[in-house]
Amino acid sequence: MPSANKSLIDIISGIEVQATSGDLKVIVRGMSMDSRHVQSGDLYACVPGLQVDGHDFAASAVTSGAVALVVERFLPLDVPQVKVSNVRQVMGTLAAFIYGHPSEQLELVGVTGTNGKTTITYLIEKIGIKHGKKVGLIGTLGSRIDGRNIPGDRTTPEAIDVQKLLAEMVTEGVSLAVMEVSSHALALGRVGGCEYDVGIFTNLTQDHLDYHKTMEDYLYAKSLLFANLKGIKNPKISILNGDDPAFMELSQASVAPVVSYGIYNSVDYRAENVEVTTEGVRFQVHFRETIQDIWYATPGFFSVYNALAAFVWGVERGYSPSTVAEALAEISGVPGRFESVRLGQPFQVIVDYAHTPDGLENVVRTARDFTKGRLLTVFGCGGDRDRTKRPIMGEVAAQWSDFLFVTSDNPRTEDPDLIIKEILAGVSGVDYVALGDRREAIWSACRLAKPGDTILIAGKGHETYQIFGAEVYPFDDREVAREALRGLGYGQLDN
Repeated sequence: MPSANKSLIDIISGIEVQATSGDLKVIVRGMSMDSRHVQSGDLYACVPGLQVDGHDFAASAVTSGAVALVVERFLPLDVPQVKVSNVRQVMGTLAAFIYGHPSEQLELVGVTGTNGKTTITYLIEKIGIKHGKKVGLIGTLGSRIDGRNIPGDRTTPEAIDVQKLLAEMVTEGVSLAVMEVSSHALALGRVGGCEYDVGIFTNLTQDHLDYHKTMEDYLYAKSLLFANLKGIKNPKISILNGDDPAFMELSQASVAPVVSYGIYNSVDYRAENVEVTTEGVRFQVHFRETIQDIWYATPGFFSVYNALAAFVWGVERGYSPSTVAEALAEISGVPGRFESVRLGQPFQVIVDYAHTPDGLENVVRTARDFTKGRLLTVFGCGGDRDRTKRPIMGEVAAQWSDFLFVTSDNPRTEDPDLIIKEILAGVSGVDYVALGDRREAIWSACRLAKPGDTILIAGKGHETYQIFGAEVYPFDDREVAREALRGLGYGQLDN
């Protein structure tokens, strides 16, 4: 990525400044919010956090080469400083200027919603590749630039990292970038400075109320993506799930034309003749007096919505409906999303990321539909997160499962046993065991399974870690399931 070489006075021209000190003509070559990663010529953003305050590390940043600071209070340091009311909210705009407004130089698609973001971004990436484009992706599974993986630890990176990634994409010739846009990212300004061409809304169900407090606040955060679909690039478009109760409010918030998709309501793109099988979903899309057959090899009614949203994007951006359908048919699945673990055992093992009440209901109902025997569900709830969803998830799992293994799932600073107790408050009418050790829960499910049964391991999906306190330990549901199956005598290669 090329050095920026922009003057501070130009960089701050697009934000509201309270006061300044020092020489604003200083040349800035980059930007950082982590004093440990500051490079010579950087603008250092002093971000106050819940646990640490970036202002406390400004002196270290200057020692490492920072030539200017963005602050919320002036510091006794001999470098130019720009005082603003909220550093975090302006970081994206500043970083976008420093790195040459990269989102203006490619097509940028933002996908938001409670469930389905990862899958839809993955599908759009594959459709773009099918049509000969170099594609960049930013999301829960990390980032990719033209097929090269870049690890990540959150759905939407910090604002500076987003702009750096987009700038790197531009440098490498990427013409299409698709990214998951979380409600946290929208509320905290992580996507500030991004000019989106397309915004896609999946659905809105309970999640993140530990942060947003109310569903109204959660919806408002999601609406910010569509309220800010403006800039120098045109035309822009909002693609919204017309079956979701939030559709009307989001369509009113959108400053771009709205295209709707769904199954039940009057929408622009409607899925009809839906067939859900053990191998995937088949349906027809009715739009503009046209009908297009779709096959997507991931089971579940929710897969119809995911594939439909990606299809709408492709057609609205000018691709042939038939070639978009071909691309969807060639996709075998998304890591950690209803992913099968097969070592020749006479029962199914499915790993899925479902960690919300609606997401869990989607996958347990799907698993229930194709299970001839019993459905054994292994799940937990994250610590230091929305506590109100725990008994709801217990109730959902109990309603559709034959046996529950209630266990830990990133308990963080909470007591895993107390989290399990709160989950069990919603469980009734089904046998269960409470096992705080997630590995033992998965092993126990595999021991209990009989031919024709299905084990659903929900909550972590693609994740390869467990978080206890502040420590992160290696843990992959898929690998632990394989370990258990091998321990029980199954040893064929995955197929």
